[in-house]
Amino acid sequence: MEKKVVYSIRLSRLMSVIALLVLASSLLGSGCRKGVAPQAEVEASDQAGQLQVVDPGDPWFEPIETQAGLVFHHVNGHDVKYYMPEITAGGAGWFDLEGDGDLDVYFVQSGVIGQELALNPPNQLFRNEGDGVFTDITDSSGAGDQGYGMGLATGDYDGDGDVDLYVTNYGPNTMLRNNGDGTFTDVTEVTGTGNADWGASAVFLDYDADGDLDLYCTNYIYWSPKVERTCGHSSSNYDYCAPVIYQAPTADILYRNDGDGTFTDVSKESGIQSELGTGLGVVCLDFNGDGYVDIYVANDGMRNVLWVNQGDGTFLNEALLAGCAVDQDGRAKAGMGVSVADVDEDGNPDLLVVNLNKESDSFYRNQGEYFIEEAALVGLSTVSRMFTRFGVGFADFDNDGRLDIYQANGKVTKQEGPFVPGGDPYAEPNILVKGTETGRFEEVSPRGGVAEDLIHVSRAAAFADFDNDGGMDILVANLNGTPYLLRNVAPDRGGWIGFDVREMAGGPALGAKVSFQIGERTIVREIRTGSSYMAASDPRIHVGLGGTNDGPSSITVRWSDGTTQQFTDEFTPGQYHTLKRES
Repeated sequence: MEKKVVYSIRLSRLMSVIALLVLASSLLGSGCRKGVAPQAEVEASDQAGQLQVVDPGDPWFEPIETQAGLVFHHVNGHDVKYYMPEITAGGAGWFDLEGDGDLDVYFVQSGVIGQELALNPPNQLFRNEGDGVFTDITDSSGAGDQGYGMGLATGDYDGDGDVDLYVTNYGPNTMLRNNGDGTFTDVTEVTGTGNADWGASAVFLDYDADGDLDLYCTNYIYWSPKVERTCGHSSSNYDYCAPVIYQAPTADILYRNDGDGTFTDVSKESGIQSELGTGLGVVCLDFNGDGYVDIYVANDGMRNVLWVNQGDGTFLNEALLAGCAVDQDGRAKAGMGVSVADVDEDGNPDLLVVNLNKESDSFYRNQGEYFIEEAALVGLSTVSRMFTRFGVGFADFDNDGRLDIYQANGKVTKQEGPFVPGGDPYAEPNILVKGTETGRFEEVSPRGGVAEDLIHVSRAAAFADFDNDGGMDILVANLNGTPYLLRNVAPDRGGWIGFDVREMAGGPALGAKVSFQIGERTIVREIRTGSSYMAASDPRIHVGLGGTNDGPSSITVRWSDGTTQQFTDEFTPGQYHTLKRES
């Protein structure tokens, strides 16, 4: 063949076309890189059985981590033994370190299970210089925690206007107070937030509506090297065990902010301790519109939990009654990451939980008092089930007025067969699905929205418009590898408008609900940084305008303590507008 054709096979069709793939691989030789068929898609074109190469389309993202200066390499410490925390790690996030409007980056590092913490490589902090370049300021910042790291939560817990960091670890978690001068102080002991279990995702929230931020932390399982099991799979090779092997679910932790720089563990009296689970993902939402923040937890292999806030400091798990504990067939899935958004713009936040390969996504559409599981109806069932998904998020990446979804993927058991992506038996490509005018989602080609294959073991996915150009970008943490910084270059990107909602002291107004109209659209967004998987994202509201170029004339903000404020101004599209609390 004079011209080598580059093929890409959707994994969902792998079993049905495996013979074709093997033949194509032998014919194309170097056309397949690292045993993975690249981007162009093979389609049967006519009755004669001829093949056409379908144009994969223009990329939506450009990887720029190297030129941006994000020099980081995650280490999970795997050697001979398969320690369970090694396969779950990989947190990262965005936050505004200095309040200068530029989002900075924090990577959570891991290390080696069982060795002295001082020997672990530190977490790393990168300052955004505002010109598309980041500078590593870990050494001078004091933010280089050396626990066996998992995830990240961001929020201004002490109300001084500076965003603080909470790092979850296998082992004691760490609270890092932002001093306002580019440095941090470890205040874990002072705040009383050093839960020593196996922490996963965490979120700051104002559950008691008193105006200061409390803290919720998921715990995965009770585990130590002493209880590690030996597991193997179809080839009898050693591998990581499933969580059910340990039979050791645990309770999550809820810390109440006492307003004096300290927290109190209220897990028992609040009711949180009444349920054991295998929590990996967590997100906050006012699911029923009563003004109190609720908490949703994605459990791995167990029923998911919806902690409904009773308004008196206590919570009840109403996931089964609300229809978001299991899938439409009544099965509990391997919940990993979770995201929330008002997808259909009816004023009610909808939920998306991503799961293990061979298990489809769970898309729970909010009906106001209950959810309906509609993954198949919205087109997410088939496209998702061939991957193991962790990081996930809704965003309007092409600014057409409809939310899209990005999913960060990576296996937890070794892949076998003729094709091992990237030479790593746990590696997978990530995927991007586009929201359509019919209300369904369709996978974007090229896969993952990138021109060249990006195949690693991805975990956290954090979302932000880091360069303030109106296109939502993505930060992906890769297990035992370097990260992705995916700059938005979506073709024919539409207009947009953004809002930066802040408390009086200047910190992000987490838990605030923002409502406004643009044309016939009624838009309701809640300010949050915590969702996805062990990640922290941009707290600002970003709205794609589609075919219109109008901004709202009035905006209502309901703050976390229940008070409201109305903003009337000329909200010009194409920029971020600050909405700051007055009293």
